[in-house]
Amino acid sequence: MAEQTAQVNRMATVTIFIIGAFVTILNQTLLVTALPHIMSDFDITADQGQWLTTAFMLTNGILIPITAFLIEKYSTRKLFLFAMTTFSIGTLVAAAAPAFSLLLVARIIQAIGAGIMMPLMQTVFLTIFPPEKRGTAMGMFGLVIAFAPAIGPTLSGWIVDSFSWHYLFYIVLPIAVIDLVLAIFVLKNVTTLKESKIDVLSVVYSSIGFGGILYGFSSAGTSGWVNWEVMGTLGIGALSLILFIIRQLQMEKPLLEFRVFKNFTFTITTIMGMLVFGLMIGTETILPLYTQNLRDVSAFHSGLMLLPGAIMMGILSPFVGAIFDKIGAKLLAIIGFFLMTVTTIPFAFLELDTSLSFIVIIYTLRMAGTALVMMPLTTAGINALPNHLIPHATAMNNTFRQVGGSIGTAILITIMTNTIKYGDFTNPADAQITGMDAAFLAAVLLSAIGLIMAFFLRRKNDDGSNRVTANKPGMEN
Repeated sequence: MAEQTAQVNRMATVTIFIIGAFVTILNQTLLVTALPHIMSDFDITADQGQWLTTAFMLTNGILIPITAFLIEKYSTRKLFLFAMTTFSIGTLVAAAAPAFSLLLVARIIQAIGAGIMMPLMQTVFLTIFPPEKRGTAMGMFGLVIAFAPAIGPTLSGWIVDSFSWHYLFYIVLPIAVIDLVLAIFVLKNVTTLKESKIDVLSVVYSSIGFGGILYGFSSAGTSGWVNWEVMGTLGIGALSLILFIIRQLQMEKPLLEFRVFKNFTFTITTIMGMLVFGLMIGTETILPLYTQNLRDVSAFHSGLMLLPGAIMMGILSPFVGAIFDKIGAKLLAIIGFFLMTVTTIPFAFLELDTSLSFIVIIYTLRMAGTALVMMPLTTAGINALPNHLIPHATAMNNTFRQVGGSIGTAILITIMTNTIKYGDFTNPADAQITGMDAAFLAAVLLSAIGLIMAFFLRRKNDDGSNRVTANKPGMEN
């Protein structure tokens, strides 16, 4: 009976977190196709409008590294209720925002809740499931990671064409509130609390470091690398991050435990995870540019073209998680990266008359490869660490995934824009298509690097026998 009750509580916890994660991730991409309408309503420039996305991302990047401390300091219930309440308040303010400045503040409030949600969800899943079942649990997490961002542009395009951008937030709000009410009555505390104190200087270094790097790479995609703002923020971010790492290694109880990178499995899976996320976000950025700018496809239908890929990844993720529990990450990663590499090659040869149906099919197969790689890598890396380091590992994983997304997008966009800028073209359309082809060729190379790295993974899952604590010297794989 006790085991049955525990099973019910576990499923209730999983359901509450999946709903919470879904609305917070969906919220990130809802504004993609709504920005022109918001810019028109508030009479603002594209640079100003872009801050609605940039501010959200920066707040996430600043907050996520602090979540390891928060998870150790506060109970599961308190932290989830705070995150979802904050997100709901931000959503309500955004829905009714009469001015751009208030909408921007609302996005930052939303981001505070969303930034806590993702690492907390991963930590809880990895705590309530034993190592041999974590793949299945993280497969459900992968479903959310894949599906929510992909339906965002499609849903957004339909809503802003049919109603008003305000309804983007009115749709999200009731889901968030229902999830909040469910959590109040059902959610149990599952994480282990520790005596922790916040180190203010570490928070300052972390915020400037990760914030500067995320902003710098994001800006490089549009402003170019040879730009004082880009180079300045990247330089300040890198310096602050170095100071942050040095301080963490000197502290007995660091804000974020960088010694997890002494574990080979965690390090290589984190790097590969950055590659996957960067390639996924970069592709989702460039393909709509091709379909909308060069093929005159509407924003709604452009988003709709990405939907089969999201559905494919969503369907596969739970099955991939179950397979991971049996065979580990190595074979899945090899097959996944091979599929990603092969299906990216056709994108490097796009032409002005390439079949749109062909693009949808290839993109869907590419997302199948992504499903085979993304969550198994995360789970394999965290499984290689002892349980008390899970909060630090999830915070680190989410932070570096965001950095990977920014870097990947910046690299691909920069290659595309430089090819257009410095190429010898008489036709602007030819210049754009050549730039996109060059960007996707770089994506092929990055995917191939991931494929090579996959061969260095362990053949089977870590059973815990080789785990060592971060505060012991000689931490290894």
